Amino acid sequence: QVQLVESGGGLVQDGGSLTLSCTASGRVHGLNIMGWYRQAPGKQREMVALMSSSGGTNYADSVKGRFTISRDNEKKMVYLQMNGLRPEDTAVYNCYFELGFRPTGRGSRGRGTQVTVSS
Repeated sequence: QVQLVESGGGLVQDGGSLTLSCTASGRVHGLNIMGWYRQAPGKQREMVALMSSSGGTNYADSVKGRFTISRDNEKKMVYLQMNGLRPEDTAVYNCYFELGFRPTGRGSRGRGTQVTVSS
């Protein structure tokens, strides 16, 4: 069982920046993937960015060049630096954890943090 707690969401203007943080606790060990999903009202949940414990990354096309994922394996934390935010980035952002090296989308998620970008 893995518990994930997010922080750092909020309200920002179009073009602004935010940094999300997530702390994992519990059975966090071995090869794993941490990252972020998001869900906007009326839309399907989508992968934003994932990072393996060995350093590999995967980004949604819509955030490439604007968002940067990083992690601190010793602290069991993952971060999402979001620059150039747009109104369409407004969503609940959920931290994600999955054991293994290939994401399946069936891992654990945190309760989420709201990001709102005003135009």
